[in-house]
Amino acid sequence: MAQRRYLLKMSGEALASAASDETVDASTVERLAGDIAASVSDGLELAVVVGGGNIWRGTTGAGAGMDRATSDYMGMLGTVINALALQDALEHHGQPTRVLTAVTMASVAEPYIRRRAVRHLEKGRVVVVAAGMGQPFFTTDTAAAQRAAELDCEMLLKGTHGGVDGVYTADPKLDPKAERYEELSFMDVISKDLRVMDLTAITFCNDNQLPIRVFDLMGEGNLRRVLAGEAIGTLVKS
Repeated sequence: MAQRRYLLKMSGEALASAASDETVDASTVERLAGDIAASVSDGLELAVVVGGGNIWRGTTGAGAGMDRATSDYMGMLGTVINALALQDALEHHGQPTRVLTAVTMASVAEPYIRRRAVRHLEKGRVVVVAAGMGQPFFTTDTAAAQRAAELDCEMLLKGTHGGVDGVYTADPKLDPKAERYEELSFMDVISKDLRVMDLTAITFCNDNQLPIRVFDLMGEGNLRRVLAGEAIGTLVKS
């Protein structure tokens, strides 16, 4: 089997509990970690970027009058909490994992260094990249796109958590006639304002010819299917 290297982007909200006020739901994290561990054992090299929206969003603080840069740094710290939770769950499943963070905090994670990250991937370790790019004013979508290109990933996997299994002509929760796209170009996404990821991330992926597959992360078996290379959801490419 040819070696595959993907980057999985999952939102922080995907780790939260829908049934309670738990910021990080242990059972959800364990389920996702089990699917990842099983897939990596099948010959996949995987990096993961987890958002921090279940803990803090930089735009939330900025909207309430907080300094935007400070608020964004708080959001970066939230991603580190999620990354450590995912690392712990993956190691429960016997999968070696390293958390690399763009904001130096040597007591809990390694600093993000590209060559180190690539070496971990080559050794079969899952690399969880935290704290975005270490810069305010950038979303974790943009960080995921940049890291995927930097780590020579063949595809960026964008896992959604709201029950929508791809990109649609309209919001399928509001419009029953909405149709799911099987495949789109980056220019289609931009011109139709489809909000697949933020515009900076979409433009970056287009410029670097990095395809994105959008899929329902929370659907039963979907994570294993997409990590196995199955064509589910919507493919966005140049």
